[in-house]
Amino acid sequence: MAASTLGSVCRPLQLGVPSLCPRRPGPRSMWARVLRFPGPAVTRRSVAATSGLGASGTDHYCLELLRKRDYESYLCSLLLPAESRSSAFALRAFNVELAQAVSEKTIGLMRMQFWKKTIEEIYHDNPPHQPVAIELWKAVRRHNLTKRWLMKIIDEREKNLDDKAYRNIQELENYAENTQSSLLYLTLEVLGIKDVHADHAASHIGKAQGIVTCLRATPYHGSKRKVFLPMDICMQHGVSQEDFLRRTQDKNVRDVIYDIASQAHLHLKHARSFHKSVPVKAFPAFLQTVSLEDYLKKIQQVDFDIFHPSLQQKNTLLPLSLYIQSWRKRY
Repeated sequence: MAASTLGSVCRPLQLGVPSLCPRRPGPRSMWARVLRFPGPAVTRRSVAATSGLGASGTDHYCLELLRKRDYESYLCSLLLPAESRSSAFALRAFNVELAQAVSEKTIGLMRMQFWKKTIEEIYHDNPPHQPVAIELWKAVRRHNLTKRWLMKIIDEREKNLDDKAYRNIQELENYAENTQSSLLYLTLEVLGIKDVHADHAASHIGKAQGIVTCLRATPYHGSKRKVFLPMDICMQHGVSQEDFLRRTQDKNVRDVIYDIASQAHLHLKHARSFHKSVPVKAFPAFLQTVSLEDYLKKIQQVDFDIFHPSLQQKNTLLPLSLYIQSWRKRY
């Protein structure tokens, strides 16, 4: 089934990148705006007494956690409206807490149980004395966030603790839907968006992000003797996990990466097909598309060599690209 879906995508990927040369504002003023990204909004601290970190300590903790562990989401969150920013930081910090690597499955299960209990306590207005939990509680109260999406993220992360390769591309997409797309649904709620077209776009962008994240992490996972790429696509091209562990460069390995990357590109294309129907107010939630398209373009340029050193280099122009995309009101 995956083969027929992916077979409809022909080389090369048509990764259209919009012009990055708008006439206004000029480059000098543009850089100035990027370098002066706004900080997190400071709001009245109704739970100051519950936090040992002080009145502004919990939101600063989330901001710093995100800046150090998920820099791209940090940059995207900075471009959200000021009244939504601190809640977005809380959601993304929550995701970072769940995604942190653990040495043993038992430790990971304990962490998931802690967060399941924490979510229940948050919705009973009794969050634990933990900075991310406190900020998440504030976000839930402020925006009436849907509990189901938070629990889906935890449940899916818990299932993924087995460290097994995805059996097929659909399994990877389901994981992405329940984690990355759920985060986007919550971000839309933070922005006050309730729109079926925005939800459809969020679903596809989340799936694209999950697929790209899997690709980007492949060299790191390989160094740990692990491979998570969908087995059905590997088998279709006669590629074994050992080929990735040995960093084989032959055509079959590149074809596997091409098929997976093509699926991510298709999801981005589908998400953008809703562009005219999605409320403009929702666009800031979808700024991740900038880094996703950047990676897909780069991997195409190196002929789908997943281990090429250029793919591991940080994009120093990402803040500028994000700002331009935000200014142009696109995703």
